[in-house]
Amino acid sequence: MSRFRFVQPASRLFQRGSCAIGLVLPVVALLSVRLAAQENVNWQALADASVAAGFTVEQIHEVRNSEGSWVSLTVDSRGRLIASDQYGGLFRITLDLAARTTEVEPIPVNTGRAHGLLCAFDSLYVMSHAGDDQPSGLYRVRDTDGDDQYDQVELLVQLEGDGEHGPHAIVLSPDGQSIVFCCGNHTLLPGVQRSRVPEVWQEDEVLPRLWDPNGHAVNIMAPGGYIIQCDPDGRELELLSIGYRNQYDIAFSPAGELFTYDSDMEWDVGTPWYRPTRVCHATSGSEFGWRSGSSNPPEYAADTLPPVINIGFGSPTGIAFGTGAKFPAKYRDALFIADWSYGVVHAVHLKPAGGSFSGERETLVAAPGLAVTDMAVNPLDGALYFAIGGRRSRSALYRVSWTGQQASETADSPDTPPLHLLRRELESLHRAARSDAAQVIAAAAPQFSHADRFVRFAARAAVERMPCDAWRDQALNQAAANPSLTARIEWALAVARCGEDADRVTAVRALLPIDWAALNTMQRLAWLRTIGVAITRMNQQNASLRGEICKVLEPLPAGDDWRCDAERMRLLVAAGSDAVVAGGIELLETAPTQEQQMHCFYCLSHATAGWTPELRRRYFAWYLTTGRMRGGNSFASFLFNIRAVAIGYLDDEAKRELGDLLTALPDLADPQMPAEPREFVRKWTMEDFTGIGEADLRDRDLVRGQQMFVAGQCFQCHRVQDNGGSVGPDLTPSGRRFNPHDLLETLIQPSKAVSDQYQATVFQLEDGRTVTGRIANLNTQTLYIQTNMLDPGNFTQISDADVIDRRPATLSMMPEGLLDTMSRDEILDLLAWMRSAADQALQQQGTSVPANN
Repeated sequence: MSRFRFVQPASRLFQRGSCAIGLVLPVVALLSVRLAAQENVNWQALADASVAAGFTVEQIHEVRNSEGSWVSLTVDSRGRLIASDQYGGLFRITLDLAARTTEVEPIPVNTGRAHGLLCAFDSLYVMSHAGDDQPSGLYRVRDTDGDDQYDQVELLVQLEGDGEHGPHAIVLSPDGQSIVFCCGNHTLLPGVQRSRVPEVWQEDEVLPRLWDPNGHAVNIMAPGGYIIQCDPDGRELELLSIGYRNQYDIAFSPAGELFTYDSDMEWDVGTPWYRPTRVCHATSGSEFGWRSGSSNPPEYAADTLPPVINIGFGSPTGIAFGTGAKFPAKYRDALFIADWSYGVVHAVHLKPAGGSFSGERETLVAAPGLAVTDMAVNPLDGALYFAIGGRRSRSALYRVSWTGQQASETADSPDTPPLHLLRRELESLHRAARSDAAQVIAAAAPQFSHADRFVRFAARAAVERMPCDAWRDQALNQAAANPSLTARIEWALAVARCGEDADRVTAVRALLPIDWAALNTMQRLAWLRTIGVAITRMNQQNASLRGEICKVLEPLPAGDDWRCDAERMRLLVAAGSDAVVAGGIELLETAPTQEQQMHCFYCLSHATAGWTPELRRRYFAWYLTTGRMRGGNSFASFLFNIRAVAIGYLDDEAKRELGDLLTALPDLADPQMPAEPREFVRKWTMEDFTGIGEADLRDRDLVRGQQMFVAGQCFQCHRVQDNGGSVGPDLTPSGRRFNPHDLLETLIQPSKAVSDQYQATVFQLEDGRTVTGRIANLNTQTLYIQTNMLDPGNFTQISDADVIDRRPATLSMMPEGLLDTMSRDEILDLLAWMRSAADQALQQQGTSVPANN
């Protein structure tokens, strides 16, 4: 018999998360006896790597197939590491630094599949994904008999979410009294007992949203990804921060400030609503604005907070502060962040900036195949440990130590900046009872005029948590008469978010008389955003108010700042202006970037007044120029759907006048595509490339490698840097994410590991047919399914009403055999070219790469 106990409260029934992808492997078998320890004595320096001066990076364990692929790490009280396989069980790692050996043993309990681990309160906390007979959620694992073996598993918090956007990291709070965890945007917010975030979040999209054409996050609404604090028993949950896409990890600074590294939506690249990966200062009550589809507000939106630093393209995974590391002070205070796509660990050096921080990025380590998943500092030996792996790829464990000259340093204890103290004082009001409204409002109100955005946000959040009746009259008076223009806008924004329709009308009318010339750029953007939030949240249309908005906005000068022009256009279209179209068409045709032009195209698709036959013709003709534009996986379909929206507003006469212009498509022909098919060479398998390594990619023919990317028809689906198609994932980082063996394996065996973000769906129809593919268009009751990635524009149409079942496909949409027309040397040239393209992308971001690559 097995020696573990699984304890689950009777009130929490098992429900498999709705986002389950159906690819989880069985958990490690339960054992009645401990398996023999596995030992790896071959510690070795990380090869072909760029490492910051003074640091040494060593591989200390090659994860075996039986151990899975590790995606999370933590350190127990005895300095041992604990790791989890993405689809399997838990493992304990004991290091002997003197002997330079690594012992790995499975932990024989029925849980795992963890994106987050934490040793605290004499327990191991596991953020587990659904599998076997267990739901996703926060679990506590204990050793109940003191034999140094975990034997009890208890579900503390059940979470409805799974997959790569599901439940993620767990950390200990700075005071050591509670735990904090985070979840991605595909995880439903559980019932919380308290919230520091005002519970008034909405979509706040002034114009109708464009859902992602490929179906990502459709019908997933605010608050998006979130961060929660709870007691050690998981009974009292408090919401701390919201508005993330998919933040995998969180970390507290030495001063107790919380940070995270949020992901981008790579399919949105090239669109105006794309947001890069970003480090966020997750202050109390904060909102970072992620919304599904086109509804991402810009980072300057006054009802959200900006990032500390934008990183760029990538796949954020584990993060950790250097606290406790035996590193120079500069690195002990740094935030280390991992990019799984490009194989990089950055050190972000933070500096106080107003009520928050700014950040500067430095490359700590970068190497091919370094798909970093998680990291942790071990305070007992002062080293930083990180794992690589994920999606069943090669996995290993590394140790980062300081071997440079140790400067004589004393621990700095810098004074907390005054604005940080003020912000924290305001944040303390975020836990106040609603019965304390008078005291909270009195303390927060003076800071509505503060110049710092984080201070103002903390003050407004404190007020918005209180009953609106307690501050409505004061807010409306302040919006109309406060001598500070900043305060007037901030109070009006609070009313727009929390008040009734009549309050919103009054607040907007209080803002409209403000002299545009008296506002600086950020005040103008906040003024425009506040008006937009107000009219978006109104339950009833107010034609008179919209006319007043047009009367004020239409004469405003354009050209001083594109952001103001963009938000002004958005508002004028929403308000029904009949003057916005003519100027909008000029901007559509002359704006310097494709993102700006696409913004105009999107806004004008909803304009209902001010059109002439000539302006309509110019509008729809612009779409035919977009074939030269490049973007992410959803870019072309977004453009197609915007045009479809605009066509929907046309009457029959206008459609006749425009004729074929409404059905014509951009010329998407790529001159790099092969003119003639190549002859078959052989059916390649991985056995044909046994022992392939980094040396095989040196001194290759990169020009021919790019030609092979074309010959293999990769350009039809995939983009590398700014070239290629957009129906498959961007392959730019792949040359660095994988080592040569694993990169080749993804090309020869594409179905070995399929990301749930690119997984096809099998549709079972009433007539007995099955259709396998990805949804390309969701605009009507007819589903347009991409069934052949080599012919992405040829859709299979099915009626949503005819679908009786849908399930994740186990095979990749990428066909096998694409390399079978190439010689061995041509294949190696292809891999080398993909590596060089990834290196160029990193260099453009300012990241160091190994010189010998």
